[in-house]
Amino acid sequence: MQYVAEEIERAALEALHDVASTDIQRRLGISCQTAGSAFVSVASALPASAIVLNRTLGIGLRAPDTEDSLREIVETYRDASVERYFLQLHPDAQPSSIGQWLLDHGHEKARGWQKFSRGRDSVAGPKTDLSIREIGAEHGPEHAAILCDAFDLGEDAQPWMSLMPTCDHWHVFMTFDGSDPAGTGAVYIDGKTAWMDFAATSPRFRRRGSQSSLLRHRVQFALDHGCEQMFVCTGEAVPGDPQHSYSNIQKAGFKEDYVRANYAPIKD
Repeated sequence: MQYVAEEIERAALEALHDVASTDIQRRLGISCQTAGSAFVSVASALPASAIVLNRTLGIGLRAPDTEDSLREIVETYRDASVERYFLQLHPDAQPSSIGQWLLDHGHEKARGWQKFSRGRDSVAGPKTDLSIREIGAEHGPEHAAILCDAFDLGEDAQPWMSLMPTCDHWHVFMTFDGSDPAGTGAVYIDGKTAWMDFAATSPRFRRRGSQSSLLRHRVQFALDHGCEQMFVCTGEAVPGDPQHSYSNIQKAGFKEDYVRANYAPIKD
């Protein structure tokens, strides 16, 4: 399948929508739809910083998109009163005029997301004094609390994110200091492909190797499950604003693939 990195990320986000109960969907304004070739994710009741959930990906990849489908996406967020969202554009998105159309219709380029990939090369074991184990529903609330704080999703998102350990194809791992949850990280596995996402550390446990260890642990987990391709992303590197996860990703054997552009509504 072409654009495997985009398709696995899309499937992972779709799975999160599938696990949300009707009550959670209502309270958080959660909805999703396909517009043209893109997947549109909406969580209208979450804060403007919840950009990982208010975003559209896959624009112009499965088939060339049209101005009508782009208008539909923009109107979906406008009708839901979502003021901040990302329209994510792969370098190969078609037609090539999409980016200019977005600029001409009230959007600006925000910091892009750097996509990485790796194959089946071995990975060094975790180096941390924290223990690591896969969690189930019993630790869902702790996972959600750490995640929502780190990603600025707000407390209202916690009931939804707490369901991730029960979500099809998702596996969530947590570091512990004794019995105290320290950090969390998830991997979505579909066949021989894995997508790493939603990694965060509680502030009081930082600088103890939680994030690098969780990433390497998830890579080894994916290797053990026969995965041949693994993908992850973080914000692109820009002068004066380093991404600390960038080096952790590279040290875990991932290579830079491409930067996916993010277009957001122009702020008033």
